[in-house]
Amino acid sequence: QAQLVESGGGLVQAGGSLRLSCAASGRTVSTYAMSWFRQAPGKEREFVAAVGRSGSSVYYADSVKDRFSISRDNARNMVYLQMNSLKLEDTAVYYCATGTPVPYSDSRRYAYWGQGTQVTVSS
Repeated sequence: QAQLVESGGGLVQAGGSLRLSCAASGRTVSTYAMSWFRQAPGKEREFVAAVGRSGSSVYYADSVKDRFSISRDNARNMVYLQMNSLKLEDTAVYYCATGTPVPYSDSRRYAYWGQGTQVTVSS
């Protein structure tokens, strides 16, 4: 079992930045890939970014590539999502997920989820 708690969401103007954090506890999360997903109202949950177990491999959705950066700190059991140049369409609830050794973009591969943190981008 692993527990995930996201933080860092909020209201930001378009073009601004936010940094999301995810604190992991429970099972040895350093043995798992860590990912961020998001879900906007009326839309399905979608993949945002993933980082491999060591932190050296990262993957991004095309919609956030070159604007978002995922990283992890295994000593602190933390994963981060630095979001720059935010757009209106980035508005969503952002979820941290883990539970697979491989950084899949398919949400069905992940066993453990946080409660989510709201990110709202205004014009």
